[in-house]
Amino acid sequence: MTTTTSGVTVGLEGRAVVAGVDTHARTHHVGVCSLTGTRLGDIEIPASPAVYRALVDFVATFGVVQMIGVEGTNSYGAGLARFLTTEAIEFREVIRPRRTQRRQGKSDPLDAYAAAEQVLADPDGLPIAKSGDGTVEQIRVLLTVRRSAIKARVAAIRQIKSLLITAPEPLKQRWEHLPDRELLASLAATRPRAATDSVTAATAGTLRRLARRHHYLGLEIAELDDDLRALVNTAAPAMIATKGYGVITTATLLVTAGANPHRLRSEASFAALCGTSPIPASSGRTRRYRLNRGGDRQANWALHQIALVRLSNDPRTRDYADRLRATGKSKKDVLRCLKRAIAREAFRLIAHPQPVPDTTDLRALRHQRGATLVHAAMSIGAEPARLSELERGKRPDALLTARYRRWLTAG
Repeated sequence: MTTTTSGVTVGLEGRAVVAGVDTHARTHHVGVCSLTGTRLGDIEIPASPAVYRALVDFVATFGVVQMIGVEGTNSYGAGLARFLTTEAIEFREVIRPRRTQRRQGKSDPLDAYAAAEQVLADPDGLPIAKSGDGTVEQIRVLLTVRRSAIKARVAAIRQIKSLLITAPEPLKQRWEHLPDRELLASLAATRPRAATDSVTAATAGTLRRLARRHHYLGLEIAELDDDLRALVNTAAPAMIATKGYGVITTATLLVTAGANPHRLRSEASFAALCGTSPIPASSGRTRRYRLNRGGDRQANWALHQIALVRLSNDPRTRDYADRLRATGKSKKDVLRCLKRAIAREAFRLIAHPQPVPDTTDLRALRHQRGATLVHAAMSIGAEPARLSELERGKRPDALLTARYRRWLTAG
């Protein structure tokens, strides 16, 4: 552990100080500044929960800790952020300086002091870090591994198609024209000879391995979807019950907001975080806005998927889109406006959730009426399987629940 000080007397009671932490995988470097910007001292400590107390105690030797700026609260600084939250010490997430901004050079002490100076310059403008715990953190972890499994499954089918292009003629003629599902099932069931026998045997064995990999990844994704569905129903039942919100899109928006959505100052800040805030693109007499290409692109994708679902089967959304087109807006402009409206709705559902309609009595009401699932589905224009999921609480939907209940209780 190394320490350097600037010669200023430490331990002055009542003096407020701020600190900045440059985080790394093995070590953290903290620099302390007074409220006037004087650099008071810095220290390097191991990146270990057992030593985080020493970091806070070091800062406290210079005065009363007002705020700490931490770089990488969702990566190398995640452990320190959790410790500071537990100790009720106010801290903010500090953005690492760009290379073009490093006019004084780069070192751990310089970066730590730069983080402290950012806290001094704009303490209210710095983002509040995500808490990184609870149900939302569970969702984030599962969502991360699901995305990698999706990519691996797509890579497997692409490799199969690529190998079939250059495969020996007997294999090519046998498998080339089959649909994907039949192709994968047939390849996984083959029993080729040893790969050392010939090129044909090696290629057949490789195709079999890839098909089985695709199958195993599909099982893994299905298990992850079940876990995510249970967690999302616990974390945001009102959101998953709203028209257009699926398990993955809801999980993605929850991760973007974090377990402490109160850190977002308004629905406009959430829209900017999701990359749906309108960006001026005016020139001369032209007054227009364009799509925002910044923000969290995964959250932007989730809002885009919700918009597409609603455009396909929600009459209210279609009417809204028609009104926008009537004013001369293009397809991109309509989607931008729709995604902005959905971002506003999503923020309310996350920050101010409403009670979800109870569906445990729907099956009993249907039995009292003497109706089958098929009859009920035909009467309200829904699918029997969808009503079954609704009765069992598998896929809540507030609008469908209200429509179904009105039909069940009608005289």
